[in-house]
Amino acid sequence: MSDTQLTVTLSGGGIDDARAIVRALEGVFGAPDGLPADEQATVRTATFDSPATPEASSAPREAGAPLSAPVTVTVQGTPQAVEAASATLSHAFSTRNEGAASGDQERERQLLLVP
Repeated sequence: MSDTQLTVTLSGGGIDDARAIVRALEGVFGAPDGLPADEQATVRTATFDSPATPEASSAPREAGAPLSAPVTVTVQGTPQAVEAASATLSHAFSTRNEGAASGDQERERQLLLVP
């Protein structure tokens, strides 16, 4: 396992929405540091240890996991991890790209996931 991390920040939606989004990423990145648990939070985060060469999941979306409200998701990590996370989320949910920022060794992308 690599020491490279992917950080996911979620705002909007409820706790079940946050957990569904994190679960969608588990197939690529493994279990996060913990599932979002604070039901009163307006912003939730999860951190994953990223494999050296993560590949997007093309598994079909889990039945019964629709979002209850729009959720803004920011993924931050290596370019490969951000691309894999973005592609995985785009496959699992209706997604709009809201922008990206690139650094020398890290990338950030913001997505809007809609029900």
